[in-house]
Amino acid sequence: MITTTALTKSYDTTPVVRDVSLHCEPGTITGFLGANGAGKSTTLKMIAGLVRPDRGTATIDGRPVVELPNPTRVVGMLLDASAMHPGRTGRATLTTAARLAGVPTEGVERLLDLVGLADAADKRVGTYSLGMRQRLGIAQALVGGPRALILDEPANGLDPEGIAWMRTLLRDFADHGGTVLLSSHLLHEVQATADHLVVIAGGAVVAAGRLDELLASSTILVRSPDAGALAAALRAARIDYVVGPAGALTVDVAGGRVTTQVLAEVARDHQVLLTELRPSDVDGLEQLFFSLTAAEAAVPQEVPA
Repeated sequence: MITTTALTKSYDTTPVVRDVSLHCEPGTITGFLGANGAGKSTTLKMIAGLVRPDRGTATIDGRPVVELPNPTRVVGMLLDASAMHPGRTGRATLTTAARLAGVPTEGVERLLDLVGLADAADKRVGTYSLGMRQRLGIAQALVGGPRALILDEPANGLDPEGIAWMRTLLRDFADHGGTVLLSSHLLHEVQATADHLVVIAGGAVVAAGRLDELLASSTILVRSPDAGALAAALRAARIDYVVGPAGALTVDVAGGRVTTQVLAEVARDHQVLLTELRPSDVDGLEQLFFSLTAAEAAVPQEVPA
């Protein structure tokens, strides 16, 4: 399994990751979502042992990556598909990775076929398209026969057929007991692939749990002829909201703290007329994502390690 506890990282005085805790179980695919600069890549690099956290811990199979005797046999990673020697062929790249992992090189041919690169195996990586490099990166992540995968934007550059192929590959890996942590900007693909979801905004986790439960979790739609007065009343009550069309505001139930009764009482106390107050289910991952991240006023930019 992949676990982090209160991971925190700042560059100079700028906080990039703040108390990020997540837990990825064997047999599951966890989607890790956030806007650009939200802290996703820095979090993944801390899990991978490439960035030292200021505070907190990250373990895979109960140990930090740097303490694993042979990390590639435990976790396969694809954090940057361009980080490959452009002068090597695809076959040579995987053969070298297999030797470093201490596994038989005979498995290279199977991996090349698995990721659809058998016909391009003897071409230099520098001539590969982005999608081909992504496929080779996934093969490299799998070369050691790991029990966990950490993938940062693995669908970037893949065509629709390639995306469908990757979805099937990851589902099969998880169904055989593997653990997958997947970062992606393709929300519809995450919704079709992931079992669990972690959403990060401004360096902090704003939602985590089973995808189906998060999508089913209620929000409340509240509307007033005086949208400004309603928004001011909610702010005074320290209730976050997302502005919608025609004066409608969407409020997250926030774990049961906010209910229709609470909102009605806030409106009454501030003498705000309500014309609509009802639960509304989240319609898809895209709406959930924007409702969770829209309130983020300023996003700290990640600094390359």
